[in-house]
Amino acid sequence: MPELSSKRRMLILAICCLSLLIVSLDNTVLNVALPSMRRDLHTDVQGMQWAVDAYTLVLACLLMLAGSTADRIGRRKVFSAGLVIFTLSSVLCSLAPNLQLLIAFRMLQAVGGSMLNPVAMSIITNTFTDPKERARAIGVWGAVVGIAMAAGPLIGGVLVDSVGWRSIFWINLPVGLAALVLTLRFIPESRAAKPRRPDPVGQLLVVTMLGSLTYAIIEAPDTGWTSPLILSFAVLAAAALTGLLCYEPRRAEPLIDLRFFRSAPFSGATVIAVSSYAALGGFLFLSTLYLQDERGLDALHAGLWMLPMAALTFLCAPLSGRLVASRGPRFSLLVAGVTITVSGALFAAFDAETHNATLMLGYVLFGIGFGFINAPITNTAVAGMPVAQAGVAAAIASTSRQIGQTLGVAVIGAVLAAGVTSSGPHGAEGFVAASTPAWWIITGCGFAVLLVGLLTSGTWARGTAARTARRLDTECAPRSVPVRT
Repeated sequence: MPELSSKRRMLILAICCLSLLIVSLDNTVLNVALPSMRRDLHTDVQGMQWAVDAYTLVLACLLMLAGSTADRIGRRKVFSAGLVIFTLSSVLCSLAPNLQLLIAFRMLQAVGGSMLNPVAMSIITNTFTDPKERARAIGVWGAVVGIAMAAGPLIGGVLVDSVGWRSIFWINLPVGLAALVLTLRFIPESRAAKPRRPDPVGQLLVVTMLGSLTYAIIEAPDTGWTSPLILSFAVLAAAALTGLLCYEPRRAEPLIDLRFFRSAPFSGATVIAVSSYAALGGFLFLSTLYLQDERGLDALHAGLWMLPMAALTFLCAPLSGRLVASRGPRFSLLVAGVTITVSGALFAAFDAETHNATLMLGYVLFGIGFGFINAPITNTAVAGMPVAQAGVAAAIASTSRQIGQTLGVAVIGAVLAAGVTSSGPHGAEGFVAASTPAWWIITGCGFAVLLVGLLTSGTWARGTAARTARRLDTECAPRSVPVRT
């Protein structure tokens, strides 16, 4: 890539941040619209689970494929294609006449989304070659997620109450088109010097495993946990996982390099990413349904209730980044683990929903915890990795986030659906009783963040990361993997 001026580099960063903004806004705005979508499309909790998980599931399956494809055929080319697919599928989502087509269009949207964030991060990494400039650029990139979380509930509430839920997809059209025009005009093309070879078998196994597992979890409350259909999908997921563990170590350039998991910090980052994002997916899903369906709030006022959580996520994220840079990831992981655990316990043990003060306290604590979690996940994932492997490690961490959110919505929704069916009273009282087991699961996710954070951020864990880095340097010398973040 030719040397670019400072203004050109900042413009490229702004364009990449636009893509992150529309993807992040799409997730936060959608949660506020779920009750309206459910009524208009005449569906149930399971239907709303699929509306959310159809997107995150496809995204989790395709993130690494999109990144390696961009390294091979051109980052600007794949990024532009992603913007086109994401923007057009957003329009299709707004026109969907039923749940089935909405889910199909959400899956298409995720195909485009998978081409945006990992490829944009790769563009940023190759544009900002100075380590300090790159760190600042990634800090700006991370702040955009906080902006989307803060603005999403309000924007979604205003649009749903004034125009209808279909309008939440319209905002992607002008932003997506603007980003596309600017991309074609200002972002130079770039490719990896030695791109990774495709791994179609590994990709198929990942899709089979995640798709089968998600289907079994979401559909089990309605079909029955021991029904032949659910058991068949569970067995298929287990078989795909077994195949992945047996097949990937035999490839020279696997989709998922299992040797990374010899590093305790990397393994810990994967577990922490899955746990924290499962807590986030479940938290937003339960909160939205409770505020609108049980408290009777409109979408705007429900968004206002969740604003403190989003605002604290936005404020704490850069603070966490500075702490990770100066003191390492342990302190941020402990803060995140404690606050997410306490927030979940307030709802699980003390019915925090039933009182305004405890409801707000639960939202505030969760916002602090989630604000502290992202910086140490990325840092811990790449800790000690050779430079040539750091991008792939970060991509696996990003995939783990999406897997966590997918499983969080699937599991929490399934538990809620089972509780609503079996609980006696209806209305707010019945919802609180039915959601208690789900809140305990979120509490468990927070405790997992705390415990794994403690175990994988100490001296012993750093030693395993150093040993893994040395092994990868020697074992992978003839089959090196290009940097991609």
